[in-house]
Amino acid sequence: MFVLTIDQRGSRSAGDKCPQLLAVLADVDTVVPFERSVGDEVQGVIESPLAVVDAVARVLRERDWYIGIGSGPVDLPLPVASREGAGAAFVAARGAIDAAKKTGERVPLVIRSTAVSEWADAAEAVLVLFGDVARRRSEAEWRVLDALSAAPRATQKDVATSLGITPQAVSKAILRSGRQEELNGRRAAVLLLSQAAKCASNVGAEHYCEGNG
Repeated sequence: MFVLTIDQRGSRSAGDKCPQLLAVLADVDTVVPFERSVGDEVQGVIESPLAVVDAVARVLRERDWYIGIGSGPVDLPLPVASREGAGAAFVAARGAIDAAKKTGERVPLVIRSTAVSEWADAAEAVLVLFGDVARRRSEAEWRVLDALSAAPRATQKDVATSLGITPQAVSKAILRSGRQEELNGRRAAVLLLSQAAKCASNVGAEHYCEGNG
């Protein structure tokens, strides 16, 4: 399992944004839905690495959040509310969010696994890299990407018409946005998180799970 703990940055000056984030995460595939856990913190439990990457991408776009991901076993049966959960993955997520708050200017995302794992470290690196790509995008670039996501079969000409801009502007926005790099990063992160989860379920915290095994 993956426990995602997400804490707001600068809540004293920006106000409470938890309701907004919960709306953004409402349809993510979870086993325990995201909810406010305490203060300005949101937490949820996810089984699918693909859903983890989906959730992370949504949160990174919002920009105002620290992200801690714990990978490992959880106590069963799972609770209805995440704040009532227990197990190693919850402990790992707490360590991850504490570390994320100390990342400085870097994308504030950290993964902690119950097994010392190259896979988890690599997954974190990929998510941080594509998070950095995403946070550099302009609003104009996001509008183009959102239009493409809403109509996957649309041509760049169709998107240009719908947005009232030229096809050349659409093409430049796609290139500047790093869209293909993000898509590639998402696929890589899913594979790495899958391996990290296998390591966390198969070995104890005192073992080391190498990238080749």
